[in-house]
Order: sequence, then C-alpha cells, then structure tokens
Amino acid sequence: MIDLKKDNKLLESIELLFFAYRAFTVQPDQILEELGLSRAHHRLLYFIGRNPKIPVNALRELLGVSKQAMNAPLRQLFEQKLVEGFASEHDNRVKELQLTGAGSALEHRLTETQMKQLAAVFEICGEKSATEWRKVMRTLSQSSKGA
Repeated sequence: MIDLKKDNKLLESIELLFFAYRAFTVQPDQILEELGLSRAHHRLLYFIGRNPKIPVNALRELLGVSKQAMNAPLRQLFEQKLVEGFASEHDNRVKELQLTGAGSALEHRLTETQMKQLAAVFEICGEKSATEWRKVMRTLSQSSKGA
C-alpha cells in the first residue's frame, strides 16, 4: 500500500535539497562566472585545497569522476595559475596537485561565502539540528558507494 504522507514528505525533501543546493551555490557561482569558471572548477579547488599534494588519480577517485571529466577543468585551473602540479617525491610518475597563492585565495573566498551561510543557518536552527543535518548528509553521501 502506498503511504501518501510518507511519499509527500520524501518529495518535499527532494525539492528542499534542490532549492537548498541552489541557494548554497549561488554566491560562489557568481564569483566563478566572473572568472570564466564553473562548479567543476570549484570542486577541484576545494578538494585540492583540503588535500595539498593530492595525486591526480586520488583526486579523481575522491570526486568519482572520469579522467575526461576532470581534464578540461583542471587544465583551465593550470592555465589560470590557480593550481600547480609536480612529481611526487616518492614516485616521479605520480603527479601531485596543490593550490597556488591565487588559487588558495580564490578557494578561500568561495568557501567563506558558504561557511558564512551555513553558520547563519546553524545559528537559527541550533547545534542539535546542525548535528542531525550532518548525519543526514553523511549518510546520503555514503548511500551511493557500492551502488
């Protein structure tokens, strides 16, 4: 038997996730657009910034994208001197990535807009809600592993 109340709550949850993500990305998207960049670039900047000296393949696996999907945005970040790559100390065949000074400044600017937004929302909703939200997001992000 179909539970319409549960289905409606799930549909509402899907819509809220779409609208929340749009609100969460609007400010960074505007900054990126001014530089001719996109969310793909933002993801690369963010995760390279959180993982200095990350090997290219490890970044690709972390993001769950193909080499082809990552190639063009990463190349653009190199061209704009936002990211630099170098041979790993332990294996010259492995290319490691890190943000340049300009890349770090841009990543900080983008992330700061989202941190302020989350801080304001968490202040309104309270720490218990923030903790539960992180639990939901963590569980949702892990639900596709092995799928």
